[in-house]
Amino acid sequence: MTDDDLLARLLDGDHRALARAITTIENRAPGHRDLVSGLYDHTGNAEVIGITGSPGAGKSTLVDKVAKTYRDQGLTVGIIGIDPSSPFTGGAVLGDRIRMASNIGDMDVFFRSMSARGSLGGVSIATADAVKALDAFGKDRIIVETVGAGQNEVDIIKTADTVTVLLQPGSGDDVQMLKAGILEIADVFVVNKADLDGANRTVQELSEMIGLRGSAGNESTARHADHHSGEEAVALQRADSDAEAEDESGWTPPIIETVATRGEGVEEFVEALADHRAHLESTGEIEAKRRTRYAEEIRTLLREDTADLLAEEIDARGGIDDLAAAVAAGETDPYEIADDLLDPIAEYARRTRDTDTAEPHPE
Repeated sequence: MTDDDLLARLLDGDHRALARAITTIENRAPGHRDLVSGLYDHTGNAEVIGITGSPGAGKSTLVDKVAKTYRDQGLTVGIIGIDPSSPFTGGAVLGDRIRMASNIGDMDVFFRSMSARGSLGGVSIATADAVKALDAFGKDRIIVETVGAGQNEVDIIKTADTVTVLLQPGSGDDVQMLKAGILEIADVFVVNKADLDGANRTVQELSEMIGLRGSAGNESTARHADHHSGEEAVALQRADSDAEAEDESGWTPPIIETVATRGEGVEEFVEALADHRAHLESTGEIEAKRRTRYAEEIRTLLREDTADLLAEEIDARGGIDDLAAAVAAGETDPYEIADDLLDPIAEYARRTRDTDTAEPHPE
């Protein structure tokens, strides 16, 4: 099958072509660039949701229930589950996906596990390209579940329109750990396993951390906490200082309580996701996010291509071991080697740019 055939079949709704396209993208196989380039004109319709958080918080279970809720609404769903990569093969070490059992056999829920490929945040450019494949295929909602490794999860903002940070009761230390990084990326917070002791405290800590001090209950949060009806006074401290918590665009991240194993709070969570999407569209932030995303993709591709080009040049000069040996022998230093490698490339780029921008000679 040619790349054009693969693209045509994917756009025609062939699930096997979709799976093969994602494999091509994930393996960075020959032709993957042309394939991804062909996807761009067909993207921009899906809502992309990122779900991150500490291991054990119940991300997979929540994703499963959210997918089922979307299916009940008649929407199609694509799921990308990022798994740790094997140190031996680079492939995915499959996680416990048995928790995603509600949609088995439903062809309109397409699940794909992908390797982190050594990316610290677990969200590589291959992940972003796979999202494009699902978008072009026509999935209405695309959910990306990260590895759940901690601070590095901030990479999810480069791919998702709406980012959810998931915590579980008793994760006070986690809240503190997340404070300097992952906390700032959340558009929606979820405290899962909210039937366990300590849920109220975790909600309270989150509220305090995002500046939501006060006694009045925010409507968005209040309607999601029925199962804690006697204890909301502590758990739902919100709203009086909404202005403090709003980001620059005026969005206040809601805190949703769920018990994903029983499906409790999932519909409210889906409502919160819809609220954020509406906010992005009404403020024009969705377009700003896309421009930022494309800029990051360009930078990432250039970094990858430049690294490959330099690796080729190093090999042509005898390999990195020979260059290191020359430094060790006092014949040169790393800075001089870097200049020697880069100067010809930089000179060629400048010469080409000057030629392209030169005024044409009059006839």
